[in-house]
Amino acid sequence: MSSPTSPKLAEVAGLSPQVEALLVAHHALMRAQSPEESCHVMTGEALQAEGARVFALSEEEEGTILAVGALKTVAESAAPMSLAGCGPVVELKSMHVAAAARGRGLGHVLLSGMLDMARAAGAGGACLETGTEPAFDAARALYLSQGFAPCPPFGDYRLDPLSVFMCRAL
Repeated sequence: MSSPTSPKLAEVAGLSPQVEALLVAHHALMRAQSPEESCHVMTGEALQAEGARVFALSEEEEGTILAVGALKTVAESAAPMSLAGCGPVVELKSMHVAAAARGRGLGHVLLSGMLDMARAAGAGGACLETGTEPAFDAARALYLSQGFAPCPPFGDYRLDPLSVFMCRAL
């Protein structure tokens, strides 16, 4: 009997059907939970067009994609003021754990791994936007547990009662 292996995080060069399927599921879920004017989710195609680095967390043995996420570069002039002087800043986008894989701590594994990848690429800070509704409670708790703190809107975001903005130095 073999022991379970740890999930593996890797940057994906192209969007495989499994990665695209999770991004589509994430997009649909976000659109269902937030009104359009308060929903800032991006499709896989839009992430690629914006030059975002897309990552997949997979079971090593089976290759099943368990979670996805992306890192999008934030222009220095658009970064949260609290990250001024930290160096390049990335925005976390489209973090999503497959419904069947939830409850295993994979969000933590995905977030920690993506922050490590951002650090290794020279980023000095990370920021994100997420929802304020109860459906986003687990996401906000995860980000707070990893050192993120609320910050004002950054980039093209505007104040919105359905959004919370967070950042942290890396």
